[in-house]
Amino acid sequence: MRILIIGGKGTIGSKVTNHFLEGNEVIIAGRNSGDVTVDIADSTSITQLFEKTRKLDAIVCIAGEAKWASFNDLSEEDYYIGLRSKLMGQVNLVRIGQHFLNPGGSITLSTGVLADDPVVKTASAAMVNGGIHSFVQAAALEIENGIRLNVVSLELVIDAYEKYKDYFQGHTPISMEKAVNAYVRSVMGKGNGEVIRVYN
Repeated sequence: MRILIIGGKGTIGSKVTNHFLEGNEVIIAGRNSGDVTVDIADSTSITQLFEKTRKLDAIVCIAGEAKWASFNDLSEEDYYIGLRSKLMGQVNLVRIGQHFLNPGGSITLSTGVLADDPVVKTASAAMVNGGIHSFVQAAALEIENGIRLNVVSLELVIDAYEKYKDYFQGHTPISMEKAVNAYVRSVMGKGNGEVIRVYN
């Protein structure tokens, strides 16, 4: 399989990449590094990415920004960070990327537990995650050529626990193995329109 992993050098992305490197051709994309670069907040950059990668069997996105701040401190422009990057960035990856997938290919997006169990300072991030869940379920009804569309929604992962533990009081992090397996299920399984939740 030819698999494009956007965010393939991040905390989760690097582990997902390592798994798929065995027996597949993996192309890593990132904003500043990787085999190819892309700014998912820019649809022109996304189009240029796919023109370079050409036909693929799977697209996996483990990228996207959103502003974390207290609700009363979030400006309208702060919300647009998440809307442009994590939400519309992933929507545009589907909208544009479907045309660069072989028939029967798959697209996997990423969100997180905040869609269902938000914590303080995540009004923007939680909003974006929830929007992606709804988008995936709706778009999967219409996407053509046998292409499957899913989203992986993870609890805080163990490798990011020290960085984010103060936000996620009382949350039990999941193992990296569970995180990777969620992406494997999306790419290698038969599910379509699924929100693959891996929470404790």
